[in-house]
Amino acid sequence: METSHASSNDQPLLEQELSPLPTTTNTPKKLALIPLVFLIYFEVAGGPYGEESAVGAAGPLFAILGFFIFPFIWSIPEALVTAELATTFPGNGGFVIWAHRAFGPFWGSLMGSWKFLSGVINLASYPVLCIDYLKLVLPIFSSGLPRYFAIFVSTLVLSFLNYTGLTIVGYTAVSLGIVSLLPFIVMSLIAIPKIDPSRWISLGEEGVGKDWTLFFNTLFWNLNFWDNASTLAGEVEQPQKTFPKALLSAGLFTCLAYLIPLLAVTGAIPLHQEDWVDGYFADAAEIIAGKWLKVWIEIGAILSVIGLYEAQLSSCAYQLLGMADLGFLPQLFGVRSTWFGTPWLGILLSTVITLAVSYMSFVNIISSVNFLYSLGMLLEFASFLWLRKKLPAVNRPFRVPMSLPGLLVMCLIPSGFLVYVMAVATKTVFLVSALLTLGGIAWYFFMNFCNSKKWLDFNHAGEKLEDHGLE
Repeated sequence: METSHASSNDQPLLEQELSPLPTTTNTPKKLALIPLVFLIYFEVAGGPYGEESAVGAAGPLFAILGFFIFPFIWSIPEALVTAELATTFPGNGGFVIWAHRAFGPFWGSLMGSWKFLSGVINLASYPVLCIDYLKLVLPIFSSGLPRYFAIFVSTLVLSFLNYTGLTIVGYTAVSLGIVSLLPFIVMSLIAIPKIDPSRWISLGEEGVGKDWTLFFNTLFWNLNFWDNASTLAGEVEQPQKTFPKALLSAGLFTCLAYLIPLLAVTGAIPLHQEDWVDGYFADAAEIIAGKWLKVWIEIGAILSVIGLYEAQLSSCAYQLLGMADLGFLPQLFGVRSTWFGTPWLGILLSTVITLAVSYMSFVNIISSVNFLYSLGMLLEFASFLWLRKKLPAVNRPFRVPMSLPGLLVMCLIPSGFLVYVMAVATKTVFLVSALLTLGGIAWYFFMNFCNSKKWLDFNHAGEKLEDHGLE
């Protein structure tokens, strides 16, 4: 029997049913605040790398305004939604739990498919980027067998680091974040005497057209993925208190990491707009301080990519663990390593897919994955609004301080950007996205069939919630 909302007395049941299963006697150490801040930072940004295209697309003034204003209309709403839902339903399923609680198991499973595919295929780009930076120092990795071998080995090494435990990954992220940002701090300090503030208000070079699609896509993808860390909620120490603090800290950290180098370089160097493409910060560092700083920023880029890989792989692997807890995947995906307490099968599956995709030319696939992520975010905003209406009395340790009409406006603005991203997609992207979505739907019914035939063992936490009238 369905009820319109759950009472506050239902909260212990919700937490009990949605908490990670005790699949091993080894209890992993919980993730503390500082490592979580840096994991969220690497989920979203990983440093100023990649923001250069905004200047090339629209000029310094619009780039500066974009990275100052866009967080308020996109990043903050997404982070607020994540903070409320991750603290209300603190399980490893993250956004899968939210869609499941709002609209039922079909939409929970489809959310899982959309987000996992978008995460794991994006994951494949990071070892490639790592080798692309490494070849600047060691040209042997530019092409051929050495390049493929380097991608293969780097993927396995990075995945093994993830296997050794989320606490190790978290503190590794702290170290990588600090070391990769140091050259930008040094560059910004050296640039101060050379800054001409009038350069900040430049609309771009005369005769250079504005590429608004590239501009908004650059902003969008550099300030996205705040919800990915929600799949780690079951691994966080006191998630109800820790998650809001971590999201706020990571948000401020990310915005400063983008704005300060951008202000320093655009103010210190005369504008040559065509030079502002990905990787230009390294060239700018050489102009400002010399070759040594360029090399340091290139090394920092490699370290940043490692952090991006570890954060994204953790999100993907623990999402699968959370889906096993909810009964969307066989219980085998919920089994943890007896040595490290990590979801070894989720890490293995994500690594295998990453290796398969990393050797392909996948520009359209990546665009399709971004399309799927946008679909998932629209479902996420809808789940957030519906849960406010459906379960108004559930205890929310962190609650966005708005009524339902205000929340609707808050979610509609970023939803407009999501619709825009999908509207400008190519026919190939529409086709691939449709096929992947149909695959996700087929997977849901196939898992239900396997469950009904008892071919595989499934957890039945979702069914227990329905029996208690909490769906």
